[in-house]
Amino acid sequence: MMMFLIFLLFSVIGTSPALPADPPVEKDPELTPGFFEGDIVLQAPWRNGVSKESRHWPNGIVYYKFMEGFFDEGQVLFVKGAMKTMEDVSCIRFVEADDNQPYFINITGNPRGCYSTIGFSGGIQQYNLQPYPLEEGCFRVGTIMHEMLHTLGFYHMQSTYNRNKYVRIVTKNIDPSHLHNFNKYEKKFIDDFEAKYDYGSILHYSPLAFSANGKNTIEPLRNVPENVMGQRVALSKGDINKLNKMYKCGKN
Repeated sequence: MMMFLIFLLFSVIGTSPALPADPPVEKDPELTPGFFEGDIVLQAPWRNGVSKESRHWPNGIVYYKFMEGFFDEGQVLFVKGAMKTMEDVSCIRFVEADDNQPYFINITGNPRGCYSTIGFSGGIQQYNLQPYPLEEGCFRVGTIMHEMLHTLGFYHMQSTYNRNKYVRIVTKNIDPSHLHNFNKYEKKFIDDFEAKYDYGSILHYSPLAFSANGKNTIEPLRNVPENVMGQRVALSKGDINKLNKMYKCGKN
């Protein structure tokens, strides 16, 4: 009888569902090795050109094409829904490119994460969303809009020139091969459009970005509610305001 009870106990332990674990930091598809800051394709000599109007999409119109063979109908509609959300809060328009359109973003689904070029450069520009089930990985609405803001000309929030007043970069916790992803840039290169530092920006790294040991790599210097930094749920008010200022929405 005793042996039976012991066997039963171990059987229950062995089949009990485990508590869901946080996904490993390196699995975040926005933090892909080989890309600048994890999800940016640099096109020299345009590394820091966000403040240059020549890097803004003409008339605020972003032309796009979906590369065939990567996405199902539901995924295509999901991306278009994220585009519509951005259109509803700005003067930006996303227009499907025809065969005569000389410049557009080419939306691909290569299995290397989520990434985009920064701003307008003309010609065919990269924009990649590794296929995931809806609401996961690159197919979170917030992640799609995050990459679209890169396309429109925005760098990550914590790259701004005055970030050290608002966050602490914990160098000892960062994977040494990714230290360069935490650089900050001079005001002449990155325009904050006179907006306050935005912990809730959809462009902000999460506290664990590029962590080597599971500990925070970015810590706020103010009281910030949990799960605000790195959120990928919606554009913040600051994201919307800066987008509208960059593209002079309401002034044309």
